[in-house]
Amino acid sequence: MSPIPKNKVKKYLFLIYLLFFQTLFSQQIALLKYQGGGDWYANITTSLPNLVKFSNANIGTVIDENIKEVAPDSPEIFKYPYIHMTGHGNVFFSEEDIKNLRQYLISGGFLHIDDNYGLNPYIRRELKKLFPGKQLQELPGNHPVFHSFYNFPNGLPKIHEHDGKRPQAFGITDDNGRLIVLYTYESDLGDGWESPEIHNDPPQVREKALKMGANILYYVFTN
Repeated sequence: MSPIPKNKVKKYLFLIYLLFFQTLFSQQIALLKYQGGGDWYANITTSLPNLVKFSNANIGTVIDENIKEVAPDSPEIFKYPYIHMTGHGNVFFSEEDIKNLRQYLISGGFLHIDDNYGLNPYIRRELKKLFPGKQLQELPGNHPVFHSFYNFPNGLPKIHEHDGKRPQAFGITDDNGRLIVLYTYESDLGDGWESPEIHNDPPQVREKALKMGANILYYVFTN
């Protein structure tokens, strides 16, 4: 009998771990409530709750479906292993935001920024303030986040069309090589997580978005 591939062994062990502990705890994730006037609350109604439901049902996570809102300068941010950020407009991080958010990330936290179209110039400016010595780097198609549970051999999937540009995933890593910031651009994953009636996306498009989102959560909770 041929040996089980290492990636499948990892998945089996993770699922066993979750089944064993699911009665003891439930993780929570949060949405970043930032300053600057941008609509941080975009997709707030169904997007993240749908992603959590999909992940819990399909990859064995045990995540609370109640999504919290947290400010970047709040000590509460350290309670959440995954912070989601989205919007269409301006973003501003104060000095206190920068100090707290940076400490959160280098201490084990994870920030997923999903451009909902229009966020790009503002978030790039603020990320330079957050990590002056680091730059966003495009993630290759073989990065683990694209293969943590579901396989996306071509990298980030395209969900909504804006400017005809290809979807790109950028990242910032810590000094140990751990991905701490994921920036998904020209994809609009969050819109794909919304309920079907909101954007009338075909089922296969929503499935791609949800599977990629589940991959991100799986990557966060196993790394």
